[in-house]
Amino acid sequence: MAPAAFRPQERIRRRAEFQLIYTQGARIHGRYSTIFVLANTLKIGRLGIAATKKLGGSVERNRAKRLIREVFRRNKVASGLDVVVVPKRELLDASLTVLEADYLNALERRLRPRR
Repeated sequence: MAPAAFRPQERIRRRAEFQLIYTQGARIHGRYSTIFVLANTLKIGRLGIAATKKLGGSVERNRAKRLIREVFRRNKVASGLDVVVVPKRELLDASLTVLEADYLNALERRLRPRR
């Protein structure tokens, strides 16, 4: 069975929410993106994507956003977390499975209990 669609309540939209996650959240550097993670008070995970013009033109930015949304939609591992993904240029050349592995690895590193 396919995972559920990416619902509107799973989106981070407001600038203030992005700013809060940038300042208070944990930063995880991955090969294809930088991920900011902050716990929220909701039962669901929420995703924000910051694809700037540094990434490329609108076609490249929209492709990056589609790929990131698909990875988030397939892997609902971030329940109770706000996740902001800042894609790097290398993301555009990677396959979906490679992006998925990078995303899961980054979150796994963050969620692993510290010694």
